[in-house]
Amino acid sequence: MSLDALIIALSDNPLLLILAIPLASAGFLAVLPGWRLASWLNIAVSGATFAASLSLFSHRPPDTRLLFIDDFNIYLVALTTFVGFTTAIFSAGYIAREADSARLSDLHLRFYHSMYQAFLFTMLLALTANNTGVMWVAVEAATLTTVLMVSLYRTREAIEAAWKYFILCSVGIGLALFGTTLVYLAAQPVMGDGADAMAWTLLIKQAARFHPDLLNLAFVFLLVGYGTKVGLAPLHAWLPDAHAEGPTPISAVLSGLLLNVALYALLRFKMLISANPDTLAPGPLMILMGLSSLFLSGFMLYRRGDIKRLFAYSSIEHMGLITFAFGMGGPLANFAGLLHMTMHSLTKSGIFFAVGAITQNGGTKRLNEIRGLTVSHPVLGWTFAIAVLAIAGLPPMGVFMSEFLVVSSTFARQPLLAIPLIIALLVAFAALIMRLQAMIFGAPPPMPRHAHGQQTTFGTVLAYTPLLLHVGLVVVAGLYLPAPLVRWFEHVAKLLG
Repeated sequence: MSLDALIIALSDNPLLLILAIPLASAGFLAVLPGWRLASWLNIAVSGATFAASLSLFSHRPPDTRLLFIDDFNIYLVALTTFVGFTTAIFSAGYIAREADSARLSDLHLRFYHSMYQAFLFTMLLALTANNTGVMWVAVEAATLTTVLMVSLYRTREAIEAAWKYFILCSVGIGLALFGTTLVYLAAQPVMGDGADAMAWTLLIKQAARFHPDLLNLAFVFLLVGYGTKVGLAPLHAWLPDAHAEGPTPISAVLSGLLLNVALYALLRFKMLISANPDTLAPGPLMILMGLSSLFLSGFMLYRRGDIKRLFAYSSIEHMGLITFAFGMGGPLANFAGLLHMTMHSLTKSGIFFAVGAITQNGGTKRLNEIRGLTVSHPVLGWTFAIAVLAIAGLPPMGVFMSEFLVVSSTFARQPLLAIPLIIALLVAFAALIMRLQAMIFGAPPPMPRHAHGQQTTFGTVLAYTPLLLHVGLVVVAGLYLPAPLVRWFEHVAKLLG
């Protein structure tokens, strides 16, 4: 294909452009010298990817055997590219201070920016793949790219966390591959050999004819496999270490984006199972894992001494709540799950933006050494307070709205299940409020540690702008949701069954 033909193909199909930008940028950033130029290029290409994703709303490309866009994944593609863009902005200021403090070498910084774009590519490919095998490969590739970034500091703790992440998630993804194979075997007698038996757009139309026993067995492996990647208890052991030891921008995209991608893969298979009237209901298994994640993370929040580990367990809590909502099923619970996916992505990535600035300013991740943020850094301290209150579920934030919908839908359908759900939410709420009081309103430490790098005015703008944007969106979402967005969530909720 000539260069002109390639340009025409990319301009006619925004989906190809969305995948091509981060893939090409990953290769270019790997050889580009100078981390400052790489930081700005990382912002530019992430913004271009986000702009290309918005074009999907006006021009949806036709489905192919490998790629497709539907009402479910289009909003996740837009959310992923948006958070990827804002994280790239925050990352520029964060990386500048890490380079100034000599914590990362030029080679490591070049590697970081390249892997950042590769990570965005793998997530976007997983979300848009119309082939179950391609989606599995993309999720596994996302694991490999993030493993390399988690170990970026090359400390003993970072390498240990990366190995734990790699081993546990690889085992989980291996189980997901077995489940994917079972789905193919169930579809093969109906769909025939080849790509047709692996294409979502074709599978969902014929799912009622597939062998139910194979689908039941497949879903168990898929739930355990992709559930490991989601961070559901008791498969969560990799997540706190990966969040704590990697660069904070990577913690933001891990928590805000990658967990959604893994859950998306699981929900696609749940749609197939639900479309077959002879299969067992997948909901109870998802409810069980969701509740176990809520309780485990809620109590673990009380014992964390590291601020990044604290919010890693908060991510486990909220992914458990989302899994619980989709396990309940029905239009209202699915609507709540979709809304909570969005609110959690925006809020938790914003929290990690704040955490990145807090740890660099204070030179520590230890909670007992982080005190009086509203005194030492008023803008950061108060914005962080709002973000933590949002993730804790206080009104009028968007997270409160989605949690309220989950609880109310559970009361309407399974009142007894609502009791442990509310208890788990209250346990986590109390833990976060207890931690927040000391961090925000306590007296600053008399002898603070040395900050990581020099804080410049422009670096502060880069760090605070995405934080303020995310927190602002979450607050607005709790007060007002645009009617087109509500109709969109309602439509997708019906698709999920």
